[in-house]
Order: sequence, then structure tokens, then C-alpha cells
Amino acid sequence: MGVRPPADDGLSEPDVIEFGIPALDARLEDVSFPATAEELRETHGDLEVPYNASGNAVSLEEVLEEIDQRSFESEQELLNATHPVFERRRAENPSGIVGQIRSLMPF
Repeated sequence: MGVRPPADDGLSEPDVIEFGIPALDARLEDVSFPATAEELRETHGDLEVPYNASGNAVSLEEVLEEIDQRSFESEQELLNATHPVFERRRAENPSGIVGQIRSLMPF
């Protein structure tokens, strides 16, 4: 997921803030697949990945501990497996005032 930061008075286009699986995808480097969760922990476990637009982050090691899958045939398989973890964290810790108010509503 990505969201544009608030526009400034300048005429330049704002950058996009990446979070969740797009942020993980952008940060994974030098990973060859198939790979195990243990290999990913050893090489990229301390990698901090933002899970919402406010910049709240979680380490890849924590994400891997929350999923049941222990091996990944491809990067896409890893991203698909981690997606629910990022979504759950984003829902538990909404960004901004609107997100916080929305999380209090029963619908």
C-alpha cells in the first residue's frame, strides 16, 4: 500500500510513502528464492518495515514469527504470506485522526 503525504506549497509532486508489502518488496535485496524463514531472519531479520502511513514499523523477524509458513518458493509467495500481518497491524494501529475515529466505530 502507499499513500501520498500532504501536499506542500511547492509545485513539485510529493513522494509516495510505501508501507506494507510494497515497502517490504522495495527493501528486500540480495534475497534468492527459494528461501526459508530462518534464512530470511538471519539475513534480513532486523529490517524494519512500515505498516501504515504514519511510519509505524515492524521488523521482518516479527512478521515471520506471526506466519505459519516456513519456506517460500518465490518473493511473491513471501509477500502474499506477510500481507495479512501488515493488514492486521495497520487495522490495530490506524494512522491519523480519521483512522483512529474509524477504528472506534462499530461498523
